[in-house]
Amino acid sequence: NNKDDAGSAGDKKVAVTIGAQDFGESAILAEIYKQGLAAEGFTTSIKTLGGFRDIELEAFKAKEINFAPEYAASMLEGLNNKKGEATGDVKETAKKLETYLTPLGLTALTASEAVDTNAFVVTKATADKYGLKTLSDLASKGKSLKIGAPADCATNPFCLPGLKATYGLDLSKNYTALESGQVADALGAASIDVGLLFSTAGAIAAKGYVLLEDDKNMLAADNVLPVVSTELGDNADLLKATNAITEKLTTDKLIDMNKAFDIDKEDAAVIAKGFLDDEGLI
Repeated sequence: NNKDDAGSAGDKKVAVTIGAQDFGESAILAEIYKQGLAAEGFTTSIKTLGGFRDIELEAFKAKEINFAPEYAASMLEGLNNKKGEATGDVKETAKKLETYLTPLGLTALTASEAVDTNAFVVTKATADKYGLKTLSDLASKGKSLKIGAPADCATNPFCLPGLKATYGLDLSKNYTALESGQVADALGAASIDVGLLFSTAGAIAAKGYVLLEDDKNMLAADNVLPVVSTELGDNADLLKATNAITEKLTTDKLIDMNKAFDIDKEDAAVIAKGFLDDEGLI
């Protein structure tokens, strides 16, 4: 596709090639946008990247893709060499991201409510016992609780240091480093009381865990948002169709879709179609 292919603002002939990174949620989101945009008359396809953001950026540069479901804070920190510019405010973070995307011939579209970021979870039994709904609750009532998280938690600003700086909660002495795949099981086995998972992890739905609300916006705004070529970004019909899909995405819906993919082993295309049907988008 060369630059002239985009056509006028209302042209649906533009071909949309969506890059899917090598994890379930990216595959599901790529299918959601592919099928949703196809239902609006766009020619859509998915390119499976077989890797992560570095490969995605190369594919954008080579014009192999012109659309990718992304995450505001992670993409910003990926492009700025982890300068720490991402905050818990999605508008601020997306605005900052735009300054790094523009020189690459890319633009970010409207962000969704769905956030896939670090999340602190407890079992329902622990939540009920201590009256935990928020991280402020954890700070006031959960000082003695044991936390399990991946090894970078000790230095990650969105883990132990963040809990201490933002909530005044120091759990460093109660911390066990675990492989990320072990956290949900350790929580279930009660060898830890608080676990760090991704906020859209299927295990949260599968096991009925309680996601503690980050009531002071410590965690980075890793809201799902589409990143597209500036040519696509100038296409009014595409913007309208994409935003209609994006605004239906929520964290809870992603948790359910990830459970369907990771735990129930359903196909990403089938999961996406179910979501689009439920939301009246196809």
